[in-house]
Amino acid sequence: MTPGGSSDAPSAFPDGTGDAPCRPPRYPRDMRGHGPAPIDPQWPGGATIAVQFVLNYEEGGENCLLHGDRGSEAFLSEIVGASSWEGERHWNMESIYEYGARAGFWRVREIFDAAGCPVTVFGVATALARSPEQTAAMRQSGWEIASHGLKWIDYRDLTEEAEWSHMQQAIALHQRVTGSRPEGWYTGRCSMQTVALAARHGEFLYLSDSYADDLPYWVQVAGREQLIVPYTLDANDMRFATAQGFNSGEQFYCYLKDSFDQLRAEGEAGAPRMMSIGIHCRLVGRPGRALALRRFIDYIAAQDRVWIARRIDIARHWRQLHPADFSGLRPSVMSQDAFLRQFGGVFEHSEWVAARAHAGELGPAHDCIEGVHAAMCSAFRAASHGERLAVLKAHPDLAGRLALARRLTDASTAEQQSAGLDVLSDDERLQFEAWNAAYQDKFGFPFVIAVRDYDKPAIKACFVERLDQTSEAEFVEACRQVERIAYHRIAAMFSEAGR
Repeated sequence: MTPGGSSDAPSAFPDGTGDAPCRPPRYPRDMRGHGPAPIDPQWPGGATIAVQFVLNYEEGGENCLLHGDRGSEAFLSEIVGASSWEGERHWNMESIYEYGARAGFWRVREIFDAAGCPVTVFGVATALARSPEQTAAMRQSGWEIASHGLKWIDYRDLTEEAEWSHMQQAIALHQRVTGSRPEGWYTGRCSMQTVALAARHGEFLYLSDSYADDLPYWVQVAGREQLIVPYTLDANDMRFATAQGFNSGEQFYCYLKDSFDQLRAEGEAGAPRMMSIGIHCRLVGRPGRALALRRFIDYIAAQDRVWIARRIDIARHWRQLHPADFSGLRPSVMSQDAFLRQFGGVFEHSEWVAARAHAGELGPAHDCIEGVHAAMCSAFRAASHGERLAVLKAHPDLAGRLALARRLTDASTAEQQSAGLDVLSDDERLQFEAWNAAYQDKFGFPFVIAVRDYDKPAIKACFVERLDQTSEAEFVEACRQVERIAYHRIAAMFSEAGR
């Protein structure tokens, strides 16, 4: 939940589905994303990479006593490591920001216009209002002007109510200044509630307060399905103004080129990506850096299958071809009852494994085969020796009497059938009965094997080989096989659910 806990406060985190509230603590951060095989974005024209330039227009919206702030700006300027002057104006800082509006903007605009390169502006509303000629030029060039908030300040310590008020003021001012409401939003120096607040507004086609991926993605937040078009802090001229950042235009150019080449190579190999480049009028607008931007634009313009687009174009493309889809199995938001109904039988007749897995730290990363399997195996491995032995004993004999009597679980029946163990000759059946008896006598639990990994001859060979194991080694192997069986069962569930 967002700070404050008001009844209409947007919540960034799911609070459970199913028969009962999701009571165990849930980990809201998504460490999985698109997974190991990302979606094909199907960029226009068969492009293998989408490139997007963002011009941050902040000049006139930064911290300043004239803007009602408590001190001067201290972020992203030629004065690396600057501190805010509380209660004072900072002439040098103000003039550095003024350079971005007076000179840097026009130099950057000329570079983009000469190349016919589309641009998205992250425009601070108060900065746009204080720069009417620049704002008009953005519109004349056909640039998208997304909102960069009301002021270029740090929102981490503002109350939810204050930040929400600033958002509403920013949108209203943006519309008055540009003639239209912003379709994209990026705060930048945001708070933990920023994304939820912006999603609650419900009118943004995309949000960009994320650096989490090389592709757009959807989130469920504030009761809505919200598209995120992530941004970047590495392929960004802000590193000219940070410690251990870029020292020359050549370093900036080389970093952009290397990033582009890597992402394009991944696209050529079948996994197209998106590359964002962030720039600032007062930084790359300086003559010693602007040439690097020009060189990079010329470089990518000479490559084929490259889509240079505004962020709004990428958002519209994604919404049309890849709409939000939160169907399928989502264990991280299941109630315990729902989780047990789905996964309680994964470990044979041992529902407690699923119950303990659900009580652990589930999150979006567990909404996949490997995620559920990892959670359940962790619960199984943390159990006592006696509990794990009970799981082994819960398994039926391989091709034994229960199979003949058709008293196996559906999962066990399907597994044994997959290896042809439901069709045995009389001699084979007698052999399995003998092996089963010898195995039980020696180890005290049934022979367990993930039959989907073997054919019938291999299963027979494993039976003979494992009969020669020590009790300690065989217990470890049997537990490993139980976990492998669990994997196949979980995989079948996700396959059936279409994920």
